Amino acid sequence: QVQLVESGGGLVQAGGSLRLSCAASGGTFSPYIMAWFRQAPGKEQEFVAAIMKSGGIVSYADFARGRFIISRDNAKNTVSLQMNTLKPEDTAVYYCAAGKKEWALRRLNKEYDYWGQGTQVTVSS
Repeated sequence: QVQLVESGGGLVQAGGSLRLSCAASGGTFSPYIMAWFRQAPGKEQEFVAAIMKSGGIVSYADFARGRFIISRDNAKNTVSLQMNTLKPEDTAVYYCAAGKKEWALRRLNKEYDYWGQGTQVTVSS
């Protein structure tokens, strides 16, 4: 069973940057599609970005494209999310997820098998 632990959240001013990291343990990391989701207060959880097993293919939500970068290091069992030009509406708890389902299902949170505990990102205006 894979355990995921996120880190790197915090408080940042609008226009700033944060880098989130997710460390995996307890299983083989490379077979999993890795993704980031987020959930703002009073809102449903939403897809942010995903990266294929090899790291060669990535996918972003429209709001993340051009500002966020997802990457993974299979040797270190980590996945990261570099977030730039942050906006107040990016404020949310960010979750790391791992799954083995088809890439076509990457935006669906119910298709992921393992989840981290989440890390809070707060962007002040």
